[in-house]
Amino acid sequence: MAFNTPPVVVGLAAKAGTYKSKLSVFQLLLRGFMAGAYIAIGGALCTVCVTGTAAHLGPGMAKLIGGAVFPVGLIAIVLTGMELFTGDCMLVPVAAMMKKITWGSVVRNLVFVYIGNIVGSFFYAYIMAAGPFVTGQADGTMAVNAFGMTAVGIATGKILTYKAVGMAGVWSCFLKAIGCNFLVNIAILLAITADSVIGKFFGVWFPIMAFVSSGFEHCVANMYFLPTGKFLVDWYPAVIAKTGGLLAANGGLSWGDVWGWNILPVTIGNIFGGFLFIGVAYYMMFRKEVPTD
Repeated sequence: MAFNTPPVVVGLAAKAGTYKSKLSVFQLLLRGFMAGAYIAIGGALCTVCVTGTAAHLGPGMAKLIGGAVFPVGLIAIVLTGMELFTGDCMLVPVAAMMKKITWGSVVRNLVFVYIGNIVGSFFYAYIMAAGPFVTGQADGTMAVNAFGMTAVGIATGKILTYKAVGMAGVWSCFLKAIGCNFLVNIAILLAITADSVIGKFFGVWFPIMAFVSSGFEHCVANMYFLPTGKFLVDWYPAVIAKTGGLLAANGGLSWGDVWGWNILPVTIGNIFGGFLFIGVAYYMMFRKEVPTD
């Protein structure tokens, strides 16, 4: 089966980055919205599939199962041409390094895609928190079900475990974000390497499965995971006492916690992982071998 060689892949990455940089603001926001929702779909599926799994199969298998189903989001993004901040952190800068676009175009792309990803992820978080993660009760009220409790646990683990140890937690979160986007952009490059749909599918699936199973941090995924948990805690305060631990000790989750102890440091780490460790590295290795257009 034919595939693209590394120099060709770098050239195609630059071409993709150039195309992305020329999209209108509306297109960046709309495609960013869809990408945020697609990543959230994978996050929601992951939440459902890991619920109760660790108790029967162990934590490692629970991680593997969650990792196995999560890639549906990036597969959909790659095959349908949507805009994901973490992938664009590599693709668009490569185009700038190849002098096909300006660095101002890189910033423009990343800012508007990031905003679109936020809106799409939050939208899907609302759907899940108000829909499948709650169940009607005999007394006419709604209550958080087992899947919703898993969502609360995921959000708590991604925020308060870092907050509890201060800067050591921020550093851990940052390193996990570097590892995440290292793997996400390997997935993007493997998708470019393949010419067939099945090749792109597996090129994306394996690295994304690895990042989720390894416990790394993805800013766009967390734009879904964290608001979902916060919505449930805010709407159903009884969850705080039921969960106990760090959630009860902190009196719930604040938006400051969501952004300060996770999404912001993860965003910075994702930029490092995608731009420096993949984009710059592959540009330095293959820039002299890239075929001329």
